[in-house]
Amino acid sequence: MKSEWKKLEGNIGELKVEFAGEEWTKAQDKAFNKIAKTVRIPGFRDGKAPKAMIKQRVNKMAVMQDAMDALLNANYTKILTDNDVAPIAQPTLTIDEINEKEIKLTFKIEVKPEITLGQYKGFGIEKETVEVTDEEIANELKNMQQQFAELTVKEEGEVEDGDTAVIDFEGFVDGEAFEGGKGEQYPLSIGSGSFIPGFEEQLIGMKANETKDVVVTFPEEYQEASLAGKEAVFKVCVHEIKFRTLPELEDLPQEANIEGVKTLEDLKLNIKTRMTNQKEAAAEEKYTDELYNKLIDATPIDLPEALVNNEIEGMMNEVRQNIQNQGLDFETFQKLTGKGIETIKEELRPQAEKRAKLNLILEAVVKAENLEVTEEEIEEEIKAMATTYGEDFEKLKPLLEGVKPQISADLMMRKALNVIRDNA
Repeated sequence: MKSEWKKLEGNIGELKVEFAGEEWTKAQDKAFNKIAKTVRIPGFRDGKAPKAMIKQRVNKMAVMQDAMDALLNANYTKILTDNDVAPIAQPTLTIDEINEKEIKLTFKIEVKPEITLGQYKGFGIEKETVEVTDEEIANELKNMQQQFAELTVKEEGEVEDGDTAVIDFEGFVDGEAFEGGKGEQYPLSIGSGSFIPGFEEQLIGMKANETKDVVVTFPEEYQEASLAGKEAVFKVCVHEIKFRTLPELEDLPQEANIEGVKTLEDLKLNIKTRMTNQKEAAAEEKYTDELYNKLIDATPIDLPEALVNNEIEGMMNEVRQNIQNQGLDFETFQKLTGKGIETIKEELRPQAEKRAKLNLILEAVVKAENLEVTEEEIEEEIKAMATTYGEDFEKLKPLLEGVKPQISADLMMRKALNVIRDNA
């Protein structure tokens, strides 16, 4: 077997492959024997006729085609590795020459673009310092009081801000009822802003069993275009009014039922820890995003469409997995959101382009920094995976032997990112 890689214009190259001599002869013999088993000749059992007779019945080109397929299946990955070629799209194959003595092939392959690495150190970016104030903790305690409040029916009195009014309603535009504008026994929290602006305010002062026409105007940007900007009249009947009874602060630890939280001070500490973690995660996300944007801006890349499509497909798999984790199937998700596959892919495109560019930059940083991954590091990563999934390391290790190159590549990219972050 011979092979030679030659880069052409842009991201396209030609990989010349040749099989000849004994290797090609043996492949043809093997292919012939396989096909011969299927040949039927009267007077002989299948595949048992004299070889000369079978040869007369077997198409030579079919034999050579089968031999070529077998050789490529066995050697294609090695050919790519030997020539350090990583296709980013399905290659096109041309048979330049084929006969009983030799076969010459040309693969036209699109590969990743060679980029000129720009700045990747010294951006002067610092992660925000986070702090949780006493006021924020106090506000969260108030929210928890609202969360665990009990609703009690008002025997007398009127609807007030903060009450829950249980209502029947039906909306009309130009005297005609419209779809989605009717509800019965609906518990509406006054002041929640969940209804059209102006609706909830007009219920304030109403009594139980009172009926009223509520006049509102749909916002110009309302999601239902046929109703946007139009005046509507809602006929509303209040069935009952409920007010909220807030628990005492000292009772919140029992209401919240959080492990390890017994006292109000325990709860405050729990809130502070939780809010600190949330803020740190948000600060980390902001810092990382800013760093990525700086990296991408510093290294202009003419991105091949194939790379973007590969990223989109990977992200689509993530979407499907997330939907499945929520107990839905993809078809149901599409119906609920009204989004087709192509719409979802277009929404993913900006992030896919960003991922593809970032991967190319990180690969360039790996080369610039001469980064390497040791066997020990790969083994430690497998140990970490075993711990995460609750698997025995010795059992998991041989199962992951085939994906060690991918593990190594992931670790390499992680190292490159650490270099960038440590010098940001």
